[in-house]
Amino acid sequence: MILEKLSVPIAIVIAGGLIGGALYYSNIKIGSQPIKTTAPQAENGTISMRPVSADDHILGNPNADVIIVEYSDTECPFCKQFHNTLERVMNEYGKDGKVAWVYRHFPIAELHSKARKESEALECANELGGPGKFWEYTNMLFDITPSNNNLDPAQLPIIAKNVGLDVKAFNTCLSSGKYAAKVEADYQDAVKAGGQGTPNSILISKDGTKVTVQGAQPYESLKATIDALLQK
Repeated sequence: MILEKLSVPIAIVIAGGLIGGALYYSNIKIGSQPIKTTAPQAENGTISMRPVSADDHILGNPNADVIIVEYSDTECPFCKQFHNTLERVMNEYGKDGKVAWVYRHFPIAELHSKARKESEALECANELGGPGKFWEYTNMLFDITPSNNNLDPAQLPIIAKNVGLDVKAFNTCLSSGKYAAKVEADYQDAVKAGGQGTPNSILISKDGTKVTVQGAQPYESLKATIDALLQK
């Protein structure tokens, strides 16, 4: 990605370090996609994405100084790693309302055929238990999945039971496919925002500056990017 304008402190650009991420391109055969390292890139309002709203899955203060919009695939091993990183971020910055985390679905079916149904399972957890159960279910799914399309679908209702949801209602919701369109809308939004793989995240500051972070960026690097945005 090209740095279009140095509109944020240079620390944002050099904070990349080593970033692990699996990038998917439609013209590259499955099984031969590269592992790519990418430093966070400053943007100048060029990212086209759906505005964050009450319809999103938001952890933390919706009016936070920095909002991290993460596009994630539940069967991506790098997403599993980055999920833990973002939990650490929220433990440090979320308690005082400085940072919020928005979760959006980006299941790449060509790599992980099970991920779309898992995304729908997250939506069913939200319907049946609200935001708290959405995040609890999401956390548990990432905890137990071996990643790379290896989670047994039979585990989905078991997770629902373990987080205290009505399993019968959960199964009815999941089998209905009622959230397939919502998952697809998130997927298309990720593509529109320039996502080429997972995890793909966009950090938004109060003044509207957007910084794209591709891959499972290490905590220290992500922290440097957040700190630079908080100083704007």
